Amino acid sequence: MRSAAKPFGVFSIAAAYIGTVVGAGFASGQEVLRFFTAHGVWGICGIGVSALLFFFIGYTALLLGRRLSARSHMEVVRHTNGALLGSLIDIVVTVMLFGGLCTMLAGSGAIFAEQFGLPPLLGILAMMAATLVTVLTGTRGVVSAISYLVPFLAAALAYIFLANLLRNPLTPREVETAAALGSATPHWLLSAVNYASYNVVIAVGVAAPSRKTLLGGALLGAGGLMLGMLAINFCLMTNVLEVGMLEVPMAAVAQKISAALRIMFAVVLLSEVYSTAVGNLFGFTQRLSARLPRVAVIVVTSALATLAAQLGFSNMVRFLYPAVGYGGMLFMGGVAYVWIAKRDTLT
Repeated sequence: MRSAAKPFGVFSIAAAYIGTVVGAGFASGQEVLRFFTAHGVWGICGIGVSALLFFFIGYTALLLGRRLSARSHMEVVRHTNGALLGSLIDIVVTVMLFGGLCTMLAGSGAIFAEQFGLPPLLGILAMMAATLVTVLTGTRGVVSAISYLVPFLAAALAYIFLANLLRNPLTPREVETAAALGSATPHWLLSAVNYASYNVVIAVGVAAPSRKTLLGGALLGAGGLMLGMLAINFCLMTNVLEVGMLEVPMAAVAQKISAALRIMFAVVLLSEVYSTAVGNLFGFTQRLSARLPRVAVIVVTSALATLAAQLGFSNMVRFLYPAVGYGGMLFMGGVAYVWIAKRDTLT
């Protein structure tokens, strides 16, 4: 989490908010596919509900972070949920970090297999080796440098959406096929709430000069996320007959436009996977290494994550993410309670 010492403007807050959600799972299209596209037309309604929750939870959490001068998400969690539930949510976050690492490794294997025709185990091992070396040596500056690739990822997604919009209209058969896919949850509304809940670990320690700036940042961030989800959902739904069963569906959509675009998208996506994997491994081991040898924790965690990644990228997104999301609903409930019963703590 950022220190509360430095104020940020509307666009900086929105960028930080979007950056916590737009990871490899989002950009690959697998998250949107399982949480929204698989519910057909109702998935579009789910995206709208999820965006509203992103705004409400984000704005309230940012207000609390500013009010409490929070230096980590746990200060806000304990304020909204109390010590007992706060500790439970902390466990959920810890599980999410390990699960996120496993998912990124599985995603790397999927990219190697589908985009480069290489064994998925090779992708998993290569990504784990790069992540392990980065965390062990402390060279996390490489990860910071990769953050500059995010605008290129956004530009690629925008181009894919516009090109797809012009050449590939949506048909009733595609809507029916999308609705028959296996979804992350049994109902579109539950998907919307669940998707927002497992993404609520945002930059709550970000300070801003005014309540108005926080409002604008949260609103712009939620709006940007909604546009991104809608764009990916449209691309997936209009190509669902070809990409519905793939691990990295957006790369396949890019391939239909240009082979060069597919390669560029795959490389940027791998960079996002690497950045997210390093952050998850570092965060997870930091939580466990206070009483255990740090190097041993990192190595054992890496080995276990490599084994778990064999379950597959789409399976991770479809089953692990919703499980974490149900735990994240505790935090959302706490935020709602603060908004209703403790409004004075937000001013």
